[in-house]
Order: sequence, then C-alpha cells, then structure tokens
Amino acid sequence: MSEFIIHGHPASPFLRSVCLGLEEKHAPYRIQEMAVGELRGEVHRRLHPFGRIPVLQHGDYHLYETQAILRYIDAVMPTPPLQPTDAKAIGRMNQIIGINDWYFFPKAAAVIVFQRILGPAFRGSTADEAAIAAAAPTARTCIGELDRLLGPQPFLAGETLSIADLMLAPQIDFFAQTPEGQSLVAGTRLEDWLRRMNARPSMQATQRPEALRRAA
Repeated sequence: MSEFIIHGHPASPFLRSVCLGLEEKHAPYRIQEMAVGELRGEVHRRLHPFGRIPVLQHGDYHLYETQAILRYIDAVMPTPPLQPTDAKAIGRMNQIIGINDWYFFPKAAAVIVFQRILGPAFRGSTADEAAIAAAAPTARTCIGELDRLLGPQPFLAGETLSIADLMLAPQIDFFAQTPEGQSLVAGTRLEDWLRRMNARPSMQATQRPEALRRAA
C-alpha cells in the first residue's frame, strides 16, 4: 500500500485529526509541512482551491476536507473501524462533526485560540479582547451541547471511538489551553473524555509543535 502523505501545517488541529486516524490504523504516513508563508499561496491552492489544510495524498490520489479524508482512510483500512454501524450512533457522530465544522471551530475555537496562542506565537500580536468576548457565547453553547451529547458514554458517539472523537479531540485539547477554554471545559464530562483521549497512544504521538505548547 502506498504511503499516506499529509500536506499542511502541524499547528492545525484538522491535520492532527487525520494523523490520529492514521495512528489508530497503525498506517505509515508522513507530513509534508507547509511553511506559514506558503499557506494559501499558489502551490497550496493547486492542492486545495479553497486554501485550507490538510490535503491527503495517497499514491496519485489527492483528497481534501478532513471528514472526507478520515472516511477514506476508514474505507481503505477498515480495521479497526472508525465509524459505528448503529443508525443512531451514526447520526450522533455526524451531528457532532457538524457542530465542530459549522459552529465550534469557525465561530469559537479558531477565534479564541488564534487570539490567545497562534497570533502571539506566529505574528507577535496581542489578543483582541473584543473578538474573544464576541466568540465566548458560541464557545459556551458548543461546550455545553457537546457535554450534553457525550453524557455518561466513553466516546462521543457511543461505546467506541469514532471520527467524531478524532475531529473534536485536537480542537478541544487546543481550546482548553486558553483561559476561556480551560474555564468552560473544567468540571464537564468533556474534561474526563479529553483526559482519556490524551492518554491514547495516537494523541501522544501527534503532539502540537513544541513552540505552541510553550506559547499555551
């Protein structure tokens, strides 16, 4: 089988989600790192016309969008499975992925993490407190709803690990490094879930760059 190549920047939680899927499958892969200055440039847009990351290369096959990449990996390497078979669990997994992609990441985590960690680390900027305050209500709603949906089960979609966990764990792990994220996650069931996820070998093997861990 051809090696999986992931194009992107290691600071991206979406890139980490793909790495998690490959780690859980024990699949060979490597990261083709893009420098910050290359993001959304001409070469990048030839791989991804919308200038996002990551992009998967598998032989002569290229694929973008994290959900699609993880589903492809699961189809190519079906063991261990990353998707449930029960209809309700499938629905819950897809709902949670949608919460991340439509609400939590773009309207809450991306704003707060950039202002608190990424901007200062990469641009030397100071946090825009107004932007953080504007994102806080959506962050609160998302964390509250994800906590409710998790309930007493071990994983977001039920009894087994799924793409929902792989999508959310890098996001919430990064978000929880900010004062706002730490405050919202503390005391919820997501706190124990994140602790369990962080103990998995796949999470241990896909740590954010050291500079970002220091910045947080």
